[in-house]
Amino acid sequence: MISKWNYQPLTHQQKQEAESLLGRCGGMPAIAELLVRRGVSTPEEADAFFAPSISDLHDPFLMPDMDKAVNRLNRAMGAKERIMIYGDYDVDGTTAVALVYKYLQNYYSNVEYYIPTRDDEGYGISLKSIDYAAENDVKLIIVLDCGIKAIEEIEYAKKKGIDFIICDHHVPDETLPDAVAILNPKMPGSTYPCPYLSGCGVGFKFMQAFALSNGLGNHNELESLLDLVAVSIAADIVPIVGENRVMAYHGLRRLNSNPNLGLRSIIRLCKLTNKDITISEVIFKIGPRINASGRMQSGMEAVDLLVCRDLHEAFEKGKDIDQYNRDRKELDKKITEEANALIEKNVGIVNGKRSIVIYNKDWHKGIIGIVASRLTELYYKPAVVLTLSNGLATGSSRSVQGFDIYAAVNSARDLLENFGGHTYAVGLSLKEENIPEFSRRFEKYVADNIQPNQLEPHIDIDSEIEFADITPELVSLLKKFNPFGPGNQKPVFCTKNVFDFGTSKLVGRNLEHIKLELEDNSTSHVINAIAFNMSKYFEHIHSHKPIDICYTIEQSKRAGTPDTIQLMIRDIRPSKN
Repeated sequence: MISKWNYQPLTHQQKQEAESLLGRCGGMPAIAELLVRRGVSTPEEADAFFAPSISDLHDPFLMPDMDKAVNRLNRAMGAKERIMIYGDYDVDGTTAVALVYKYLQNYYSNVEYYIPTRDDEGYGISLKSIDYAAENDVKLIIVLDCGIKAIEEIEYAKKKGIDFIICDHHVPDETLPDAVAILNPKMPGSTYPCPYLSGCGVGFKFMQAFALSNGLGNHNELESLLDLVAVSIAADIVPIVGENRVMAYHGLRRLNSNPNLGLRSIIRLCKLTNKDITISEVIFKIGPRINASGRMQSGMEAVDLLVCRDLHEAFEKGKDIDQYNRDRKELDKKITEEANALIEKNVGIVNGKRSIVIYNKDWHKGIIGIVASRLTELYYKPAVVLTLSNGLATGSSRSVQGFDIYAAVNSARDLLENFGGHTYAVGLSLKEENIPEFSRRFEKYVADNIQPNQLEPHIDIDSEIEFADITPELVSLLKKFNPFGPGNQKPVFCTKNVFDFGTSKLVGRNLEHIKLELEDNSTSHVINAIAFNMSKYFEHIHSHKPIDICYTIEQSKRAGTPDTIQLMIRDIRPSKN
């Protein structure tokens, strides 16, 4: 059982807003409540929420430096300069590079792309890449999903006559690189309406501005690349609100109807062809395969796949990346087991601590971010996992809901060689001898700043309803809340005083799950549900004692059978009355 269920009834003002929305919600109060909780307060906003329009995208020139970036790109193309598109080796970086490269190739051929290797060059702009650019007469580098802290590297490039346009979305420092233009919605003083763009999203806005400045009216050319933006939004776990929601919505439509050939090959390998691909499928199936290229081999292979123009070639490249993903899974399992064994052997790593910092010089650098995520999920504490790479302890950190791990890492920045990231995920490197002091100061910052409720799992409940409210009409309207993700999570409902109809049973190889048939006093209809890994509640349920449940509402589809409504149980507890 999750110890805390959070449900805050609507305020008086929110109730008034919900009342005004009922006409857009089929008269269903639960749908109106969901809209209000997502910041929708007027019927017009409800219309825009249910049907996101491309016309709702913001003017890209609202982003600081956009005019400078477009002018420099136009000048480079006019002078026939060689342009390099450079990006990080993760999903966000490789999709961003693929998007900008594919779009510019429609109008300009003297362009190439470059992805640094994780092991040899590391995160960000490498000196090796700048030397390569200089040797190949590159005059302009467009860098995506990194670069906001590359002060020394860009100074080095300037001496070689190379200009930079930085397209990043990571938190900037007070001192910025001396680039021609920095496109970043998180820049100090920026009033850009959507500060949570992915790196690929920033690249899309740059290409949107380039198209506008040159009067390029074929909007489908640009909009056809939104499948790449949707993949980046899902994989980088940025909030799916505002402009991000518009791009994710239309990107998913493209992903389901006519994705680019590289993504089509991955969809086929994931066995998702002719299935409804959601953000969840991108996070758990498509994204990890693209990521596996940069983790196990080279992110260049991911870009090669995403810009591929031949379906057979794309499928062959996709098979290689699929194998990298299988290798990644095996390594991930091995290192996670080693990390847990290390913690069990040295309980002081977690006992009495508000955070976890763990180090093993032999762990694979490409996997430690995944391991940090696993430790955070298991122990519900901010976690840093470090390994040795090129003489430095290099690591990834992950956070729990609501805690800013970037600020925690920043508190010990004088001990670090490099770091960068977001509120919930940060990459860092430091000298091996600094690990003990970093661990001490990181723990102190977390202990001083984390709230007790952030150290225990909890469920935020959107609405309390009865089974009589669960109708096909409700389920139909819930579909319009897609795409789901941070800022717009799948709605969680709560129903109290629920009973077993008498037919619930244990299922699974070890009888660890419960297949439920439930009823309450509001209707005679029996509701199907599934509760994974909750067999400990079976005796209580089977004895016909009342329970409270929180859940999401799903619609199961099986060939040849009508769609059925099923509750996906998130938690169960005995009713208090």
